This record gives sequence, C-alpha cells and structure tokens, in this order.
Amino acid sequence: MPSVELESARTTKVDPEEAAEHLVSQLRGVEPKMVVLYASRDRDHVALNKAVRRRLPNARLLGASTGGEIDRAGIHRGSVVLGALSGDFEVGIGLGKELGVAPVEAADKATGRACEQLGVRNDDLASKKHVALVIDDAFQWKKDELLLGLMSRNQGLMAVGGGASDHETDPAKQSALIHVDGEVATDSVAVAIFKTDAPWGALRAHSYHPTGQTLRITKVDSSATRALEIDGVPAAKRYAELLGVEVEDLEFGKPKGFARMPTALRVGREYFIRAPWKPLDDGSILFANLLEEGTELELVKMGDLVRDTKHFFETEIAQRVANPQAALVFHCSGRYWYAQTTDSVGALSQTFANAPPCVGFNAHFEVYCGFHINTTLTTLVFGRS
Repeated sequence: MPSVELESARTTKVDPEEAAEHLVSQLRGVEPKMVVLYASRDRDHVALNKAVRRRLPNARLLGASTGGEIDRAGIHRGSVVLGALSGDFEVGIGLGKELGVAPVEAADKATGRACEQLGVRNDDLASKKHVALVIDDAFQWKKDELLLGLMSRNQGLMAVGGGASDHETDPAKQSALIHVDGEVATDSVAVAIFKTDAPWGALRAHSYHPTGQTLRITKVDSSATRALEIDGVPAAKRYAELLGVEVEDLEFGKPKGFARMPTALRVGREYFIRAPWKPLDDGSILFANLLEEGTELELVKMGDLVRDTKHFFETEIAQRVANPQAALVFHCSGRYWYAQTTDSVGALSQTFANAPPCVGFNAHFEVYCGFHINTTLTTLVFGRS
C-alpha cells in the first residue's frame, strides 16, 4: 500500500565532511529519494551541501538555515538534522530568486519549475495527490507577497512551510540560507511539490483560544505593517488597555504581552494567528503580517503550550493521517521564545518524542493553507495506507 517514510539523523560535528559522514552513517533504510537538511546558521552551508550530495548523489535535496533544529529527541541548538524520505512519491523542487524585490515572480517561478519537473498541469494542483512545501528567506519579509505567486497557479493548492532562519537575534545581523539540490542561496524561496497516493495532511497546532473580544485596525501606515490606530485610538495605547497592562509590557516575548494574547484572523472555524510584534516609540504597533484598514481581528489567549503540543502529536495527527510515518515540522521561533520566558523549553522539547518520525526547525513565521501566520507549529505529515 502507498506510504512515505522518514529516517532522521543528527550531528553536532562542525567540519562539513565529518558532519555529512556522521549523518549518512546513521541511515539504515533504503536509499532515499529526497533528503531535507536543516543546519544551524553558523555552519558552512555550501561545504555541507556538497559533502551530503557526494554521499547521496541520487537524492533530491531541500534545506535551510535554522534558529534551532528538531527531531524526535527534541529542540536542539548548533546542530544539523537530516531527514531521509523514501517511499511512494515523486517530487519537484523549484528555487525562485530575488525574493526581496520581486516576491510574486520568485514564488511563481519556483512553483513553475517544480510543476515542470513533475509534469503536472496547474489545473491538477488542487487534487489530493499534490501538496506543496514552502521555505523562504524570512528576513526578506515577503511572505504575504510570495504567497500570491505561489497560489496564482491554483487557489486550491495546499501549501505548508516556514521561513529559513538564524540563531542571531539582532535584526541587523540576521540572514537565512536555502538549499535546493546543489545550490545554496539567500534572498530566495524554495517550493517543493509532492505527488503521492499515500495519505498526507498539512496540519497546524497552536495553543491559543478565542476570547470573543475583537478589535478593528482603523489606520495603518504606507508599508501596511504598522497599525497606527486600533478602534480609532493610538494603537499601542488601545492594545495595552485591552490587555490591562502597560505599553512597555506589550513587546512579543514578554510574559504579559503580545505572546500571551495576540490577534487572530477568524476564517470559518479556523483561527490564523497574526500576531503583533512590538510597540514603537510613536505609539504605533509593528505587526508580523501585512495589515488592511477595517480588518477585524479577535484577541486569543495562550493556553497550556506544552500540554496542547503533546496532544497534537499524540492524538490530532493520528486522527488526520492514517498510520503517520513522516513529519516535516516548522516550529515558530515565537513559540520557543515564549517557552524561554515561561521556563518551559525543556518540557516543550520533550513533546516531540510523541511525534511521528520527524525533522524540522525553529522557523521565522509560517505558511499554512495559503496564509502567512505566526506563533504556530505547521507540519506536513505523510502516512501509510
């Protein structure tokens, strides 16, 4: 029966040749059709790519720099993880460049190249046989725009993913890298389209619960990233009033602020987290997503991050995907930062032991169902019929 399996490996070796050898030596299954390679940003990504490709010359390769690496042993820092995928699937992988200046075109080119490699028509992308995995250079800040290019070929294409990242916290020093086969690039987006008869699910998990309390974005700046007014009042002042805190308590990562109670866009029964990031000196709020005047958002409140994540791995995945065998995980760095402020990193890390065989990384904002979201875990899970 159709299936897709994943075998994972991890190394802390720094030398690219030694790291590649250690990773590949841990694989015990059949020769993989595809490998995903997620490495700490401080690694020599070009040399690592070449070393892995020499040892697995027949496998397609998709990779990214990270803000933390993930497997079933948990969340790691300063390491490299490799996921070897085998089974009943075909994959096309495209790379689109100049994301920062032409995001729509970059994503469209990447998607088109993936389709060409598979020989799939645009009209067929919405079928249950196809699903897209997206990794972008998150520090170009173009997720909303690139999604227009990705979805332009077929609005029914299911897409999930996240942003290549960096352990560096200073925005002036952050950069990201993406791997597609033998190429390592910045300022780009990679789109992998899978074609398979195996069961799969594009899933998301967050720990926020609706409050029923809404706010309206009444004025935004010309970049559409700063809320100047909320409910007709200076944005930071109004948000602080709603949360019952001071403006200086709002910044994402602080225990009483945006991370505890962000905003979400309600679409049917689904809540897509679209969190504010930080209050600015002029009284506005910088958001992680593009904003539109008149948009109504709902305040949502953080629940039990560890318990909810464990439940997702133990129960929800199995309810959605038959016999889950492989999970490609994009874990928002915002969840990791919140866990740091609440002293729960260890407990959160341990929840990944309940996941199917997996690899992933701490990502810089996520993609789910064609939406740019944040503070969320997104994953593409494959199973066995």
